[in-house]
Amino acid sequence: MSLSNPSQVLLRNSELLLAKAPLLINLPEDGFIDAYIELHQPNSINCFNTNFIDYQAITKKHGRTAKNKVQATFASTYQTKMCHDLVIIAFPKSKVELVFTLATIAHCINDTTKILLVGEKKGGIQSAPKLTQELLTCCQKVDAARHCLLFAGLFQPEKLSAVFKEQDWFKKYQITVEGIELTIASLPGVFSQQKLDVGTALLLSNLPEKMTGKVLDFGCGAGVISCFIGKKFSETQLSLLDVSALALTSAQESLALNGLSAQVFPSNSLSDVSEQYQHVVSNPPFHQGVKTHYQASEDFLAGIKKQLYKQGSITIVANSFLRYQAIMQTSIGHTRIIAKDKGFTIYQAQLSSK
Repeated sequence: MSLSNPSQVLLRNSELLLAKAPLLINLPEDGFIDAYIELHQPNSINCFNTNFIDYQAITKKHGRTAKNKVQATFASTYQTKMCHDLVIIAFPKSKVELVFTLATIAHCINDTTKILLVGEKKGGIQSAPKLTQELLTCCQKVDAARHCLLFAGLFQPEKLSAVFKEQDWFKKYQITVEGIELTIASLPGVFSQQKLDVGTALLLSNLPEKMTGKVLDFGCGAGVISCFIGKKFSETQLSLLDVSALALTSAQESLALNGLSAQVFPSNSLSDVSEQYQHVVSNPPFHQGVKTHYQASEDFLAGIKKQLYKQGSITIVANSFLRYQAIMQTSIGHTRIIAKDKGFTIYQAQLSSK
C-alpha cells in the first residue's frame, strides 16, 4: 500500500516524530507504522481508531498479541495508564470531533508531549489553531506539502488535570414521528448529530406496515431508525451495526434512553454479519472522511440477500441521484420505489417464499 499524502508529510518531518511511546489517532494502515518503527525504533506504538476498517487493517497487519510493538484500540474514547510522549492526530471531518479527541487524551500525556495534527487542506485543517486555542499552546503550522498541512503544539498545563466525562459530550434531542416520542443521543462526528435528517424522516414514514422478528439496522448512526422500530414494533429483535465507534456508542446511549435493548456491533459493510434477518432497514452511508465514498453501501446491497430470510424485506433511503435501484434489482430481486421527496427515494425489495 502506498503512503497517503498526510503520512508522507509526517515522514518529511522525522525529527518531530522522535518518541518512545507514540499514540497514533485515526491514522490509516498505509505503511506509515512500519516506516516509523524503522525510523525511530520506539518501545511501543499505540494506535487508537474510531473507524473499524482502519482498526481491522492495523490488527491484520500487526497482530493483536501483547508481544507485538503495535497495540491497536477500537473504541469511542481512548483509555490507558501509559503516558505518551507524542500524539499524532489525523484531522477529522467533524471539527467538534477534534476538540472531543483532544479532551479524551488529557489523562495520558504531560506538558512536554508533542501534539501533531495532520490533514488535507480541503478537509479544513487550516482552522486547527482556532479550534484548539482553548486546549493547546502555540499550535503552529510546521509544514505544508502535498496539499496537506502539519501543525504542532503542546497541551496547556492547566488543562491536563481536567477529568474527561463522555456523558458531557452527548448532544441529546427529542423527536416525535407518528406520535412516537424519542430521545436521541449523539457524540461529535456522528451523522445527523443535532436533529432528525430529511432522508431518515422519509424512511420512518415508509417502513413495512408490520414488522416482527429480527431486524438489522445497517449504518445505524445514533440509532434513530432502531429506536423508532423498537417503539413501534415491540415484537422485533434489533441488531445495529456501524463502522464508527462513535456511532455505536451513541446508538447504545439512544437505546438506553428509550428503554430498548439490542445487539450493537461494528462491521465493515457486511464483514461481521453472520445472522439472517426478517427485515433490513438502512439509510446507508456514502461519506467516509472528506471524500465521497459509495463502496461500502454498494457492497452491502450486493451481498445482503444471503442475510435475509425467505420473504425477508429490505427498505432503504438514498439520495435520488444514487443508482441503488439497479444494484438491488440485480442482487436482491424486484425493487420498488415506495416514495420520493426532497431529493430522497425509498427503495424496497422483498424476497419471495420460494
